[in-house]
Amino acid sequence: MLRHEFQPGRLVTGLFLTATAVAYAGDAGGLWDTPWFLVVPLVVGGLCLAGATAVLARAIRGRGGAEEGQR
Repeated sequence: MLRHEFQPGRLVTGLFLTATAVAYAGDAGGLWDTPWFLVVPLVVGGLCLAGATAVLARAIRGRGGAEEGQR
């Protein structure tokens, strides 16, 4: 298995989209009633938070990706 760089922005995106899917799955299963407009703040807020996380991770790491290409 190839090793890859950890990307926290993608992790945050996956968590928020999974939370959205769980909300709709619970509604479809009859466990609770999910309003249709709940998906907008979950998805948009999650994508904004993921973008901020990715920018912060990139700022902390610096330009480490360029050094790996020179090896």
